[in-house]
Amino acid sequence: MAAEAVVTLEGVQALLDGLRRNGYRTLGPTLRDQAIVYDDIATIDDLPRGWTDEQDGGRYRLLRRMDDALFGYAVGPHSWKKYLHPPLLRLWRAEHDDGGVRVVAEPDPTDKLAFIGVRSCEIHALAIQDRVFLEGAYVDPHYRARREGNFIVAVNCGQAGGTCFCVSMGTGPKAQSGFDLALTEIVDTSRHAFVVEVGSEAGRRMLGEIPHRSPTPDELDAADAVVTRTEGAMGRKMQADDVHELLLRNLEHGRWDDVAQRCLTCGNCTMVCPTCFCTTVEDSSDLAGRETSRTRRWDSCFTMDFSYIHGGSVRASTSSRYRQWMTHKLSTWFDQFGTSGCVGCGRCITWCPVGIDITEEVTAIRDSEPR
Repeated sequence: MAAEAVVTLEGVQALLDGLRRNGYRTLGPTLRDQAIVYDDIATIDDLPRGWTDEQDGGRYRLLRRMDDALFGYAVGPHSWKKYLHPPLLRLWRAEHDDGGVRVVAEPDPTDKLAFIGVRSCEIHALAIQDRVFLEGAYVDPHYRARREGNFIVAVNCGQAGGTCFCVSMGTGPKAQSGFDLALTEIVDTSRHAFVVEVGSEAGRRMLGEIPHRSPTPDELDAADAVVTRTEGAMGRKMQADDVHELLLRNLEHGRWDDVAQRCLTCGNCTMVCPTCFCTTVEDSSDLAGRETSRTRRWDSCFTMDFSYIHGGSVRASTSSRYRQWMTHKLSTWFDQFGTSGCVGCGRCITWCPVGIDITEEVTAIRDSEPR
């Protein structure tokens, strides 16, 4: 997909204004609680201008950049799934009165969502969740209602995080599809501009509403150089071509017990993962017994209750729960959905309190096999 335009900082602001004018709720990266998170934004001043992040296993901190890049960071603890597959969702409520019971379904949201600053790995994660929730015999109506009509403004990564390995997973750092507009930010001593690629008719119409010009050959070369530099600066790597078979033939490997000595089974890795989708359902009532409701919330395969059936939990040990998560993510996800469940964003490594590294675990199992 070829670059078609260049916009300035004013053009990015015009893009935000245009989306809001067209009825979109604009969501993007912003600074909060010493992290770069996703939230409502209205102007480029809401973006993490001049900030970056430093990430490693169990470690995250913000740092000032030497320039004023708007998107000069990797990814934070949030993923876009929180807007499409909410952490807590009331499904329905029932009102009790003398006349009987009236069940009231939760209304569908009416917001049109525009996601600003979506990385290539995150676009792949959205596609994975689309397969989970929208394909096959059972479609999730709540996800569908939130997913329809999204406007995606992708950003080609200008900086790899310390735990990123999207190149290994074939998911980045350049967005190839799944977006309406894609930006490559160029910041140097003489310019601050964004090379724009159009990925849909909606994106083309939006580009027509904002000031832009044609890119120069030098700007196209500079945009390509941004992506090439990021490709060569991945903080992690994983050999992924044989991981499906590798894990399935090592289900009794001693490495599972080794990682269990460190794992806290806190579920952080599943909460920050942009593709994990497990939930549980809870029923509750008010103290007067006049209203009951059913709520769906995120759950994790690391909890004892998640695999509980009559008589106890199927996966009572830490090693069995970690093995379930990792083998599903990297191996049996292929059998279930046709792709890997990992996009190489590195969040599970960064936000693990003890720094357990999925790429390290795969390498350790592979290295232990006879050659």
